[in-house]
Amino acid sequence: MPNQLQLSIGQHSDKGRKEINQDFHGVMIPKEPLLSTKGVAIALADGISTSEVSQIASEAAVTGFLSDYYCTSEAWSVSKSAQRVLLANNSWLHAQTRQSQYRYERDKGYVCTFSGMVIKSNTAHFLHVGDSRIYRLRDKKLVQLTEDHRFWVSQEQSYLSRAMGINQQVEIDYYSQPTFCGDVYILATDGVYEFADTDYLLNTIIELADDLNRAAAKIVDQALQQGSDDNLTIQIVRVDAVPDQTANEIVQQLTALPFPDSLQPRDNIDGYTIVRELYASSRSHVYLATDDNSGKQIVLKTPSVDLRHDAAYLEQFLMEEWIARRINSAYVLKPSPQDRKRHFFYIALEYIEGQSLAQWMIDHPKPDVESVRQIIEQIVKGLRAFHRMEMLHQDLRPENILIDQSGTVKIIDFGSTRVAGLLEMDDTLDRSSVPGAIQYAAPEYFLGEPGSEESDQFSLAVIAYQMLCGRLPYGTQIPKIRNRKALRSLSYQSVLDEERDIPVWIDHALRKALNPDRYKRYEDLFEFVHELRHPGRRFLSQSRPPLIERDPLRFWKGYSLILTFAVLFLLYDRFT
Repeated sequence: MPNQLQLSIGQHSDKGRKEINQDFHGVMIPKEPLLSTKGVAIALADGISTSEVSQIASEAAVTGFLSDYYCTSEAWSVSKSAQRVLLANNSWLHAQTRQSQYRYERDKGYVCTFSGMVIKSNTAHFLHVGDSRIYRLRDKKLVQLTEDHRFWVSQEQSYLSRAMGINQQVEIDYYSQPTFCGDVYILATDGVYEFADTDYLLNTIIELADDLNRAAAKIVDQALQQGSDDNLTIQIVRVDAVPDQTANEIVQQLTALPFPDSLQPRDNIDGYTIVRELYASSRSHVYLATDDNSGKQIVLKTPSVDLRHDAAYLEQFLMEEWIARRINSAYVLKPSPQDRKRHFFYIALEYIEGQSLAQWMIDHPKPDVESVRQIIEQIVKGLRAFHRMEMLHQDLRPENILIDQSGTVKIIDFGSTRVAGLLEMDDTLDRSSVPGAIQYAAPEYFLGEPGSEESDQFSLAVIAYQMLCGRLPYGTQIPKIRNRKALRSLSYQSVLDEERDIPVWIDHALRKALNPDRYKRYEDLFEFVHELRHPGRRFLSQSRPPLIERDPLRFWKGYSLILTFAVLFLLYDRFT
C-alpha cells in the first residue's frame, strides 16, 4: 500500500542455562487507522535474577505496554501516550511488591528492565528503563541508542540504579529521531549483547535479511556458544518503507484535531450519523448516533468550544476514553471500537438503553432492601475493576450510574478518575479542587488530602444510604469541613426510621463505611456488601443483650454466689 509504514521483524528468546526464562518480548502491528495514528510498538523486558517473580513483572510490563498504548487517544503524542502507560504499569508492579512477602526486599519483588520503541510515520520513538539495550544499524554501523541504568560499585559488583517496579515512581528515558528506509533496530537483553560478537551479528542480519526470525535465533545461539549464562532475547526490526512527507503531515495533524461544530440530527461526522442530542452542559455535548458501518447506536461526546484553551479540561476529556479502554468489566461503560481515523475532537462510547440511577431513585422512592443490595453489589464489582487497575473513580453519584433494560448497572463518566503513577505528569491539572459532586465526596477531599479506595467507598455508601431513606447521612455539613476539628464534629444520622423496615445491622454497616475517618472504614468493598446482607461480628458483639435479659436465672445465681463469697470474706476478716 503506498504511503504506508512497512516493517520486517524477527524475534527469538531462550532461557539459556537457567531454569526459567525471565525475559519477555512482543510486537504489536495494528491495522489502519491505528497503524497511521499510533504506529507499531515493540518491547522487551528482562527480569532480575534475584527475584523469583520477575518473569511475571516482565510479562506484565510488555503486555501492558502493548495493549494499553493503543487505548490512549489518537490526539495524544507518542511520548505522552507511551510514558503515561509505563508510569501506570510501574505503579501496578510496585503495588504488587508492596502487597507481597517481598515488600521489604524490593530486589526480590516484581521488578524488571524495559526497552521499547514505537515507529509512527517516519519517526522512531524510544523508551528505556534499566540495562537492556536498543541499537540502530545504519550503513553497516552499529550505534547504541540507550544508556545502561546500572551503578558500578567495583569492577566485579554493580546493581540496577533504575528499573520498572523498584519505586512508586520511575524516570523513563524518552527520545525520538527520524527513521529511514533500510534502518535496522536491535533490542537485546544483556544475555545477548554481552556475549554476541558484533561482526557476527551484523553479518547474520545481512545474510538472513529475508528471514529475520532465523537471524535472531542464530545470534542467540552464538551468544550461548560464547558463554552466556543468562536468559537471551533479541528483536530485530527493519524499516522497509516509510510514509512520504504528505502522509506524515496528515498524521501529525491528528495531534491538533479541530472541535466539531454544534451537531444536529442527520449530521454525519467520521461515519457516525447523529440521531439526537442526549445531554448538553457548559462543559460538553452528548449525542446519540448511529455507526454507518455496523448500524449500532453509539454515544458521541464532544467538548465545549468555549473550553478549547483549557488544558486541564481537555486533559480530563481525553482521559475518559483511555480509561474506558483499559477497564474490562461488564459493570463499566465500554468505548466504541477504534476502527476509523478521526478528523475531529470527540470520544465515542457504547450506548446504554436504560435510565440513570438518579431517575431510578425518583421512580422508586421507597425501594425494598433487596433491590438496593443488588444495585450496590453491581456497583462494587465495577468499582473493584477500577481499583485493580490502580484507579479511583472519584465521582460516584446517581447521575453517573446507568441501569440498562436487563437491570445491569454501568458506571460512567471518568473525567475525574485518578490514575496512580500519572500525577507527576499532569502539571496542567488543578488537583486542589474537590473531584466530582460535593454531596457524595468523601470528607478528606475537603481537607485537601488525596483520595483513596476508601474515598470511593464513602461515595458508594452515600448512594446506598440515599437509596434507602432519601436523605444524605450528614446533611449539608461535609462541604463545610475545613479542619480536623470540624471533621470530628460530624454526626452520623441513622438510616433507620419508623416508616421503613430496614435491618439494624445495615445501619451499622453504613455507619462504618461512612465514617469521617477513612482509616476506620472497611478495608475491602466486598466486606461492606457482605455486611449489607449479614450482621458482622462487631455488630453481633455490640448488640448482644446483657446476661440479665438473656438468662435472668443464671444472672441472679451468679450474683448471689458473688455476694456469698463477699460475706464469707468479711466474716473471716472480722474474726481473725
